[in-house]
Amino acid sequence: MMCRLEKSEKKSDYGTEKERRLQIGMKSFGEGKVEKWKSSVVSRSRMKIWMIRATTTVLLWTCVVQLTALGELWGPRVLKGWPSCFTPPDSSSSNSALAVKMSSVPAKVHLPPKRVYKNNGYLMVSCNGGLNQMRSAICDMVTIARYLNVTLIVPELDKASFWADPSEFQDIFDVDHFITSLRDEVRILKELPPRLKRRVEQGAFYSMPPVSWSNISYYLHQILPLIQRYKILHLNKTDARLANNGLPLEIQKLRCRVNFDALRFTPQIEELGRRVISLLRWNGPFLVLHLRYEMDMLAFSGCTQGCNNEEVEELTRMRYAYPWWKEKVINSDLKRREGLCPLTPEETALTLRALDIDPNIQIYIAAGEIYGGERRMESLASSYPNLVRKETLLQPSDLRFFQNHSSQMAALDYLVSLESDIFVPTYDGNMAKVVEGHRRFLGFKKTILLDRRFLVHLIDQYNDGILNWKEFSSSVKEAHANRMGSPTRRVVIPDRPKEEDYFYAKPEECLQLPDEHLSSST
Repeated sequence: MMCRLEKSEKKSDYGTEKERRLQIGMKSFGEGKVEKWKSSVVSRSRMKIWMIRATTTVLLWTCVVQLTALGELWGPRVLKGWPSCFTPPDSSSSNSALAVKMSSVPAKVHLPPKRVYKNNGYLMVSCNGGLNQMRSAICDMVTIARYLNVTLIVPELDKASFWADPSEFQDIFDVDHFITSLRDEVRILKELPPRLKRRVEQGAFYSMPPVSWSNISYYLHQILPLIQRYKILHLNKTDARLANNGLPLEIQKLRCRVNFDALRFTPQIEELGRRVISLLRWNGPFLVLHLRYEMDMLAFSGCTQGCNNEEVEELTRMRYAYPWWKEKVINSDLKRREGLCPLTPEETALTLRALDIDPNIQIYIAAGEIYGGERRMESLASSYPNLVRKETLLQPSDLRFFQNHSSQMAALDYLVSLESDIFVPTYDGNMAKVVEGHRRFLGFKKTILLDRRFLVHLIDQYNDGILNWKEFSSSVKEAHANRMGSPTRRVVIPDRPKEEDYFYAKPEECLQLPDEHLSSST
């Protein structure tokens, strides 16, 4: 019995020991499996993290490369200071300085507060003419919109004139600066709100040309009711639609603010203009000659002095081809004697010599293609051999994007004209007048305003041998002693606004000069 009991106890102890070992083995096996599982999970987590990091790094690098490439084309200036893997490094100090300059951005832009007013409607305008004709018209339209309490849509530029320039407003002017710099005066939108845009597309708006040289009362009493009635008014002609004189001081000052501050050219045009000016300054003083002796001007004016028979016929055909050029039969000699023709290159050379302009000075020709080419420029080139143009100062690649865009080319000439030591226009067209006024605003820079009527009379006498060179030169100098862009009073002719001085040529309300500094001469 005891044997059986001991045996059973031993057996029981053996079973217990076996179970204990089995449990320990199972525990060891389970712990090993857990450890293996844990290490597998950890390694897989590390692999995922590594893959996420690698993918993120590749994506970020791709974004940087793409942004840098885009920045070199048209991106924000801050990108243009970054090193690029697409362009070789330039070690020149001037390029380095330019990179630093372009990469620096102001910390904060201070915008004028928005003007709050009840909107009476929307004003759309289509400008007509060349760059400077449109420029002054835009100034007028902003002023009109301000005093009618309407929203102005960014003006549409002329694409149907002789120049056939397809440029939009934003291709020539900095549109964002235009809008934000005037936000305390008038609300300007790039386009109509969608609902009103659909109305325009359906023809549900009123379009008309306003009356030329009108006072602000015309717009308040006749134009404003039309805007309130139709909500959208389209003015399809804008040149010379606001009077020169008889306007409140705040209206005249706003015209100046738009012209001299809000209408800034695009960064691309401004940068290229600075480059041209820098190249000219490197070689000393320079004179800008606005030689308005281009085909369109001669055809329009009917001035054919010095042209051969074939050229006269070509210019006449062109004049008849444009129905809106109303004057068809023109006596060129009579018009010239009345001082209504631009000076020829030959007449210009004589005049500059008579005024004792240094024959070694650089003369920048601010104009399009001169009619008659080198044959007509021969006299001027022999008297002043340092003739230059933007096409000779810049590489063809610099002007590639300006080709067939005459208004953008004119914008470049405008910038150079403002900065010249002397500005000489040979005709009192829109560019001559607007640049003249802008140079007055910048401190009465020297601008020689040629008396063409008197000059052609003197030139004919000199060519006929009636005057010798000394007499001719003395007479030219005396006639222009007070025509150098000095402070003058604007001539007012109450019933003949076309004959009085143009506001944008003499914006005296914006010059803040005492009356004693203003003479009555031109």
